[in-house]
Amino acid sequence: MTVCPCCGFKFEGDLQQDGCASCGARAVGPALSRPVNELPSYGRALLVGVMGGIMLVTFLVTTIVALFERSPVSFGFWSIMGAAETAAWRLKWIAIPATMIALWISSLICRSIRRNPKRFMWGRLAQSGLWASITVAVMIATLIGITVPERLRQRELRDEAAIYAQGYTIQRALLDYRARYGTLPDTLDELRRLPDADNSIAKALVGIGASAYSPGADLAALPKKKSRSLRGSALRNVSLRSTDDASEGGLSFTRYEMRLPGQDNKLGTEDDWTMRDGVIIKPVKTEDLVIEATNPPRQP
Repeated sequence: MTVCPCCGFKFEGDLQQDGCASCGARAVGPALSRPVNELPSYGRALLVGVMGGIMLVTFLVTTIVALFERSPVSFGFWSIMGAAETAAWRLKWIAIPATMIALWISSLICRSIRRNPKRFMWGRLAQSGLWASITVAVMIATLIGITVPERLRQRELRDEAAIYAQGYTIQRALLDYRARYGTLPDTLDELRRLPDADNSIAKALVGIGASAYSPGADLAALPKKKSRSLRGSALRNVSLRSTDDASEGGLSFTRYEMRLPGQDNKLGTEDDWTMRDGVIIKPVKTEDLVIEATNPPRQP
């Protein structure tokens, strides 16, 4: 089997006498014999060593930069660990794909060097580069893995802080409305009558429907300007839907209850928060109810 060096066509015959059956090229002479002594190549090992070194140096430099960004600068163990965690999260989208590619290429090159050590030199350099790539990959994966629970906790605290800020903004607006008009509003749309220079009230009301707000009052707290005929001997609560009573005697709402959307930003789901007279109540998780049901508190 002869392979033409010009077009790559494979055929049976002599290239010098017959020529290529595809392009007609002919050899000008017999092929050169292989040299008795060949110099070993170091390019493959150098490539693996450089890739591993670049990855390791990049991670160390990013860690040092993150360490000096902290104030005050400390070289304690936990400070260095915190800087390494920051570096791992900063490099995750670049270092992880680059590490996978580098590990694949380095393993192939190291395998070829081991198969023919006389042809390729600097095998130890290639092994060092491969282990450097593996070390960086393991460090980044470990540092990201151990910080995932804390990151999730911080994200949950951030979402809760946003809900508290929304609830307290609405509570402040309700108090301002009550101070101006002597009663709580019938609907949340009436809060837009208040001055809102920084647009904070409008932003807090985004995503909250009319059904989420329910004002009410106790009949015992109503002014006795006009006699009322109660439909029962006991005092009852009057909600927003009691429009007849409100029109007769100027009903003044003194309390309210409102639902706030949870992390899904949708009302009517299990993660809805409740704000009752300025007190924000966090929803109880299902797993907490299961734990409480399985482990009831002990009686003293």
